[in-house]
Amino acid sequence: MTPAAFQPGNPRLATIARARELLLGGQLPTGALPVWVERSWQRCLQHGLQPQHQAVFEVVNDALARRTLEANQHLVHTARPILENLGRAIVNTRYFAILTNREGVVVDNSGPIDHTDPRAHLITRVGTDLSERSVGTTAISTALAEQQPVWLHRGEHFFSNTAIYSCAGAPLIGPDGSLVGMLDLTGIDALERPELKHLVTQTAIKIENALVLAQDHALMLRLNWPGSTLGSEADGLLCLDADGWVTAANPIARQMVPHLGCGGDTLHPTHLHVSELFGMQVDVLFDALRHSNPTMELPLWTGLRLRALPVLRADESQPALRANHTSPDARHLKDIETALIRQAVDQARGNVAQAAQALGISRATVYRKMGQRPKH
Repeated sequence: MTPAAFQPGNPRLATIARARELLLGGQLPTGALPVWVERSWQRCLQHGLQPQHQAVFEVVNDALARRTLEANQHLVHTARPILENLGRAIVNTRYFAILTNREGVVVDNSGPIDHTDPRAHLITRVGTDLSERSVGTTAISTALAEQQPVWLHRGEHFFSNTAIYSCAGAPLIGPDGSLVGMLDLTGIDALERPELKHLVTQTAIKIENALVLAQDHALMLRLNWPGSTLGSEADGLLCLDADGWVTAANPIARQMVPHLGCGGDTLHPTHLHVSELFGMQVDVLFDALRHSNPTMELPLWTGLRLRALPVLRADESQPALRANHTSPDARHLKDIETALIRQAVDQARGNVAQAAQALGISRATVYRKMGQRPKH
């Protein structure tokens, strides 16, 4: 049996059809469609576009295409393995993925694309301009303009010849908080799949996190609220250099930590020190790595508290924390801790009391961590 949402008499499709009739008649169907669709239609009209005309999928000139690919090489390289995994989720749906830069120009694609079908080939060519000014309302142009995930079905597109497409799109925010591009999932004459909005959103988060971790840093903080398990894609990611200066943050961290800002309020990362974000010095974060479970609570200057897991860059490939809040590789962390203690003892020329004072721990703890009995 065909699901009600996909049947010809589906009220949603009828609403879209009525809205298009109003648009073709020169009116905006206020309240009939999602407000972001109506805003996009309004912008299209302001650009001088007419819904009864045909969208033309133009390719930018060779020189601009080369510059675009060079400027987005890092984005493409970082996103490609994630898009390959995405392909497994959409392989039987007749949808495929498109990656664009922040201007809406295609820089990569992935998935089951039938290049013998011009409707698929034209919109997936690297260098094709899919901006709102060029092809009107699409998930690509709307996600870029609204900077939020969207689901767009058939007649919600501005031009009549783009009503064959159904698509989900999500913006991609870079490590400095600025828009770097977007990810789109498109199907041609395909069943409506609004759940793809969730899939494209989750995939965009993975790409954003990968872009953050690719930035130079010495320490990464996984952040979440107390009671939440650290180690998932729901974590805020905040990267610091060895002196505690912020080098990158993902959008989730920017929502959690007010001073990081988000969107137009974003501050340049090099202008922020971790002590400006939390009521704690950077040394405390690095010192936490000595413990078998370095998870801690960080006080925000607003009075709220965040749960944090400091991770050395060398350890980021380790599996995520489990729900029991213990480190995924406790033996590795213990080895680091023991090595630090032994180094302190060596520097103190065997004086355990002096080493303990330097480390801020008791003599008994030094002996215990080194597997020795205290000397009386």
